[in-house]
Amino acid sequence: MINMSKKLVIVESPAKAKTLGKILGKSYNLKASLGHVRDLPKGQMGVDIENGFMPKYVVPKAKTKLVNELKQASKDASAIYLATDPDREGEAIAWHLAEVTGDKKKTYHRVVFREITEEAVKQAFESPRSIDMPLVDAQQARRILDRLVGYKISPLLWKKVRKRLSAGRVQSVAVKIIVDREREIQAFVPEEYWVIEVELSKKKEKPSFRATLVGLIDGKKLDIHTEEESNSIKSALEQAAYDVLKVITKKVTRQPAPPFTTSTLQQEAWRKLRFTAKQTMAIAQQLYEGLPIGDEGNVGLITYMRTDSTRVAQSAITETISYIHDKYGAKFLPPRPRAFTTRAVRAQEAHEAIRPTRAHREPAQIKKYLNTSQLRLYDLIWKRMVASQMAAALFDNTTVDIEAKNHRDYLLRTAASVNTFPGFMTLYSEGRDEAEDEGKITLPQLEKGDKLEFLGIFPEQRFTQPSPRYTEATLVKTLEQNGIGRPSTYAPTISTIQERDYITKVKGVFQPTELGFATNDLLVQHFPDIINIKFTADMENELDEIASNERKWPDVIQDFYVPFDKDLQEAIKTAEKVKLADEPTGDACPKCGKPLVVKTGRFGKFIACSGYPECKYTQSFQIKLGAKCPQCGKELIQRISKKRRTFYGCTGYPDCKFITNFRPLPQSCPQCGGLLTQHGKQAWCFKCAYKGKIEEEKAKEKVLS
Repeated sequence: MINMSKKLVIVESPAKAKTLGKILGKSYNLKASLGHVRDLPKGQMGVDIENGFMPKYVVPKAKTKLVNELKQASKDASAIYLATDPDREGEAIAWHLAEVTGDKKKTYHRVVFREITEEAVKQAFESPRSIDMPLVDAQQARRILDRLVGYKISPLLWKKVRKRLSAGRVQSVAVKIIVDREREIQAFVPEEYWVIEVELSKKKEKPSFRATLVGLIDGKKLDIHTEEESNSIKSALEQAAYDVLKVITKKVTRQPAPPFTTSTLQQEAWRKLRFTAKQTMAIAQQLYEGLPIGDEGNVGLITYMRTDSTRVAQSAITETISYIHDKYGAKFLPPRPRAFTTRAVRAQEAHEAIRPTRAHREPAQIKKYLNTSQLRLYDLIWKRMVASQMAAALFDNTTVDIEAKNHRDYLLRTAASVNTFPGFMTLYSEGRDEAEDEGKITLPQLEKGDKLEFLGIFPEQRFTQPSPRYTEATLVKTLEQNGIGRPSTYAPTISTIQERDYITKVKGVFQPTELGFATNDLLVQHFPDIINIKFTADMENELDEIASNERKWPDVIQDFYVPFDKDLQEAIKTAEKVKLADEPTGDACPKCGKPLVVKTGRFGKFIACSGYPECKYTQSFQIKLGAKCPQCGKELIQRISKKRRTFYGCTGYPDCKFITNFRPLPQSCPQCGGLLTQHGKQAWCFKCAYKGKIEEEKAKEKVLS
């Protein structure tokens, strides 16, 4: 029996409830809703288009028992607090909770905090507010928009492309971005060019160094497009006299990056940890909601991880500066504390950046309480925040122009950068999307007029390159720069377009599948105003206007739906059936000898004979694992049983009947060279008694898709 004097607090997760319970004490009863308790129904539209687009919300069967428990707890409570996450989604969950558990005689208090610390939580409970209905309406509008697009366009895709497909407002634009980039790459025509480097020294002193040909002394640029042109210039440079034309040294400061936003965290976690956006957000949620840290109990380790602001609370800045002073000394502090300007479109400056809840809680201190992934992400967040308040790094950047005199006077250039004070780089440096030249050039002491000795020449043929394919990091960056979606949508968007087989990841970059190309082309042709970057970004602005109570959500939906429905009806009449080509496997049918192809059925991909219907041979879709059979040495593949269970077998079947339920790994046993299989987070040898941690990154790189 619950004590009537207890106050009820409802949050989304048990972990968050546990952390809050430690802070609030025994006078509060903590309950978890396990996410949403109401949603639009599955299997039907759930939106009354004829009556102002009113949604029909239902409690899923799986949540019925939980909702009844929450109703009883609300009835018995002396006060009710809704402590769901501090964003639109959290506001909507709070509203749904109030609606389904509602006791009209009681007031529901909404409490909002962006870090689960004693100070922040108690302050929130001292000044609760009512539910912010404009925020709820903005989330409702997003949900209804996505339902209208999904439930109206999906049947069109079933009819014109393939059954069981679905479309999404934001996801379809993300697919378009990747498809457009792939077509740029396909259409790209590389152009040949040559780069010429000359190795020089000052009176044959060490170190020698290389300088790059950049043009002629008179300012004319040299474009070298053929080997013949390169050889002509090479001959001239081999006979030239080299003099230092000028030396310029500048003192340069490099400032640290700001603390993380959702977008920059996802980008950096991919660059440095190879975490997907989905992985990053799942781990960050755990760090935010709280983890057991020894005698401290459950502790929230970071601030809320869905944010587009780089603002940091003054108390956190003060603590960080104190930590830096104690750890590194005064010289590692900037002249004044830093404040960062948020560049993201529509950033909400009332929010905070993602940072550790305590700067003095070093990663090493809590290492034993976190799993590997939690520790790596916490370490990244902690270092980024602390580094953001450290002194700038100082460099001496030297540029040397060199004249090569022959029948023409050529200009060569070299540069070197010397770090004279590491500053924030002692702790952390931001990752980069593009590969950088890691080579450090060391120059001798050079002055104008110095004579240089020619040591060698190195012409190199190169070709212009197309824009690179998107990675997790660059796709998130592009979505943010174009105002597509909100911070909370990036991870599910990227996951969804892969799960729907529109996009595949190959060696860390995204490529459209044939299905992705075909679906994108159909949608772009018939819905150009919706599958459009500008439209999607403008819609986010309209949702923001709803959130700020500048517009009413039914008006926004109405403005969208009228032209959308017109395009839909026209597409139903005129869109042509898309014929997807089967993907050849490179193998022959064991029955008739015709090529085997990959097809897609109601249960996903399978392999079939291209001679169908004359030959009806089929087999399960095989995923190559990069591992060899321990019995016959042939390749191992992933198979699906008739009961839809995954197992692993030899490509030599039926001659070799080796199978295992544990995923084979591409690397061999370090003790005996035998087959390693994955057992949770460990690799077990199939042959000897070896057990060890899985080399995750090596496995990812070697697994063949």
